[in-house]
Amino acid sequence: MDLKVICVLSVILIVALSTLAEGKTAPTRCQCKLAPRERKNCGYPGISAAECRKAGCCFNASVPSVPWCFTPKTKKVRKVCSEDARNRINCGFPGISAVQCKRRGCCFRAHPAGVPWCFYHRVVEE
Repeated sequence: MDLKVICVLSVILIVALSTLAEGKTAPTRCQCKLAPRERKNCGYPGISAAECRKAGCCFNASVPSVPWCFTPKTKKVRKVCSEDARNRINCGFPGISAVQCKRRGCCFRAHPAGVPWCFYHRVVEE
């Protein structure tokens, strides 16, 4: 392999591995709004708030006798067809029909001119 290709692949590998080493992404505040009786333990006895959050869990020590480090609610997402034509990402080809587009699992809007009519859904968190 060319030396440049090896260097680029090495950098990508290092970035990917460092991202994995940092832990999971922190849950949103909304995901951590759980009634104390609904909490499922996500840590071990004596876990710190920082360690809990680094593991991708929620931490709230305000209620005794329930897990303080607990599993967050799953994110609710839905697919939407963007009304903003500037945000469309092409999913089809020139002349694609609405039926062909929907078979691909994409959105179809035959307006305005000059933008993709067949385009991918956007995923929106609820």
